Formats: sequence, C-alpha cells, structure tokens
Amino acid sequence: MKVENAIRPAPGQQEAFFARAGTEDDGPAVLVNLLKFREHAAYPDGRDAELSGEEAYMRYGMEVAKLISALGGKFIWFGVVDGILVGECEELWDRVALIEYPSRAAFQAMISSPEYQAIMIHREAGLAGQLDIGARRG
Repeated sequence: MKVENAIRPAPGQQEAFFARAGTEDDGPAVLVNLLKFREHAAYPDGRDAELSGEEAYMRYGMEVAKLISALGGKFIWFGVVDGILVGECEELWDRVALIEYPSRAAFQAMISSPEYQAIMIHREAGLAGQLDIGARRG
C-alpha cells in the first residue's frame, strides 16, 4: 500500500470522491483528515513567516468550522497523533480530525464557495500535506 501526503487532490480524485454527490446514496459522510504541518508557515507573499505551520492552519480551521456548522456538519473529534498501534508508515501525521458532513453534495458545495476559497491560503500555508479518507455508513 502506498501512502502519500498531498495538499490538493490528484487529477481525477476529486471527481471520483464526489461521484455519488446528489444521488440517493449520498447520505451523511465522515472525512478522516490526517494532517502534517510545515515547520513554518509558507504564505506566497512571505507574510507571517514567524508562524508555525500549525498556527497558520488553525486560522483556516477557525473559519472552516463556521462553514461546516452553517451547512449542518460538525467536528466529531480533533486531536494530536501520538503513536501507531497497527501497521507502519515512515512518518506519523501531527493531527487527526473527524468531520461529519450531511452529504458529499453539501461538502462539495462548501469547498466550491467563495468563502471557502478565501480561507484556502491559510490551509496551504500551514500544511506540508495530508491524507483525507471519506467514509459512509454501510
């Protein structure tokens, strides 16, 4: 199994993830976010270079939480990764977040919104990469 952090979806990934959005199979979905932060924030214009990547990401987190709540979603859990029990990977992530969305269609609408696009700068300044895993009841 290959594990590779990324900041944006690879070509085709987003389309495949949202394939059932708006269909009768599109019920509540949980996104498991495994987050790896940069040592220092990396804004394109060089601002706030004294911030850690985690601090920059938390700017994004505070704003995206409002958007998630407004669409009827919720943060289930957010915590520090402190070990691995089963399996193996070269380097552990820093944080894990579990977020429930009412549907993939609602999540897709949120990430397409101008409000979301405006806060992406903080996410990308803070993240070294992440792994997002979608899950649904089944």
